[in-house]
Order: sequence, then structure tokens, then C-alpha cells
Amino acid sequence: MRPQAGQLVKLEELAPSFALNVARHLAEAPKQITTSNGKFIEACLTYNRDQNLDALVDSAVSHGFANVIDAFHMVASTPVAQRFFIDDRRENKGIRITDEFSRLVSSNQIGNLGQEVESRWRLVETAWNLGISANLLCVHHDDVAGEIFTFDKAKRRKSVTSSRGALNGYQKGRCFYCFTDLSLTGDTMNTDVDHFFPHKLKQLGLGVNFDGVWNLVLSCHTCNRGAKGKFDRIPSERLLRRLHNRNEYFIGSHHPLRETLMQQTGMNVSGRAAYLTGVYQTVQLNPGLAWDTDQVMPDQY
Repeated sequence: MRPQAGQLVKLEELAPSFALNVARHLAEAPKQITTSNGKFIEACLTYNRDQNLDALVDSAVSHGFANVIDAFHMVASTPVAQRFFIDDRRENKGIRITDEFSRLVSSNQIGNLGQEVESRWRLVETAWNLGISANLLCVHHDDVAGEIFTFDKAKRRKSVTSSRGALNGYQKGRCFYCFTDLSLTGDTMNTDVDHFFPHKLKQLGLGVNFDGVWNLVLSCHTCNRGAKGKFDRIPSERLLRRLHNRNEYFIGSHHPLRETLMQQTGMNVSGRAAYLTGVYQTVQLNPGLAWDTDQVMPDQY
């Protein structure tokens, strides 16, 4: 669906895609809400058994959007500045699209949005199914698989989501180093998961978790491994400050990875800045060889 600004979208039009996605996630992660199951969740569970799509859609229209639409534009109990639709359920049983939504679907990032939403969803539901609050989920990165994982209560490894999808929104869909647009999937995919402090530093036994989310950034292929790419070099102090800003952007957004970042680098801003500086001073023995690159646009964070 790509409705235009001002267009009314009926709940019955939204219901099939919305309900099928919830049903799919319920099949993989039975806990999708923090309260007891209501009529819509029960309808999704029933659909997973009998595949009665008409009954599922009817339940979604009647019950599925009761809290979703009210909560959509809220982050940590605070309304967001941009609204992507206007609630028009009372008068017209639907939502009305705004200019912000139209700008979003016409942007370069629309192709990445599905993977980013899926990643956030997987992070939250993984925490709930482990019986903890989403902001207490502690995750790890698998450099080979390119995925974020955690451990369940039996200490078994549990894959959570793609690291690209989890990181993309907090670089505003751009390469960490040069700010060119990133594409996460398809023929135009140009995105690497890069260790800001090179992965090979693990061999030094410094006691630093270089696979932590705090040290992972998304880079375009050119910056990471092009003719003048970073490869295994340590970036400049200018880029170190940008890493701090990116991590603070993550933490301030109340993203599900917020707690992981704080556990890895410090519980307050000054402590986190000092942590990054300490790592940098330990590993950067020759500042004159620090890697840097040109930007295609001004700083984004």
C-alpha cells in the first residue's frame, strides 16, 4: 500500500497485512503483549491452527487496532513530533495519511523500512519471551552470520535479528563514515557491518568486547573495503566523537538495544565518553595513521 497524503485508509484495508504479520510472529514467539491475550490475539492463534483468513480479518477490524493506533506516535510516553497519519476511526473507521508518510514512502530509505521494523519487533518479542523487560535484553553480535543473538535461561544461543536491520535507523539510513545512502537488501545492497575498532584487536587480549553493539556501525562498501577504504585501520578522533554521538542517539531513543549499550560502555554520558576515549588511547599508538574519509553531506548526528 502506498496511499497519498490526505487519503483515507479504512481499517478493513489495513487489517489483512497487519493481522497476518501478528499471526506469523505469534507462531515464532507466543508472547506478543505484556497483558493477558485479548480477542484479537486469540483470533491470531486460532488462525494459525485453522487458516480462516476471513475470521482473522474480521477480528482485526473489530479489535486489532484498539491500542495500536493510539500508541503508534508515542515513544516512552512522549508524542513524536512527526505524525504519519491522523486517527479518523470515529468518523470514517480508518486513518488519514499525512504529508510525513508520503515523504517517507518516496524517500531512499523505504526499501530498508521492512527489515528495520522486523528487527525492532524481534528484539522486543525476544525479551518478552525470555520473561524480561525489553530494555533489559542483553545481546551479542556474530560477525560471521551478521546477526544479533542472545542466550535463553538454559544458556542456549537464540538468534534474534539481522544486525543491519537493528542498526540502520540509528544511522538514519546512511553510511557511518561518509553519509551516503545505504541499501540493506536486493541488487542495490551496499552495506557492511563494520567494527569501528577493528575486529583483529580481539587478538591483543585487552578485555574489551569489540563485538559489542557499541563498536558496530554500518558502512558502505567503498568506505569499508574500497580503494581508499578503512579495512583494519583505526579511525580518526573526529570519527570517534561521531561514534559517541551515534551511541547516545541509540540510548536517547529508548531503542531495545539501549540497555545493552549502557551495560557495555557506562551508565551515564560522561562515563560512556570516557570509555571510548580509554579504548582509543589504548589501541591508537600512531595517531598520524588514523583513517578518515570525505563526507557526501553534513553530519547527521
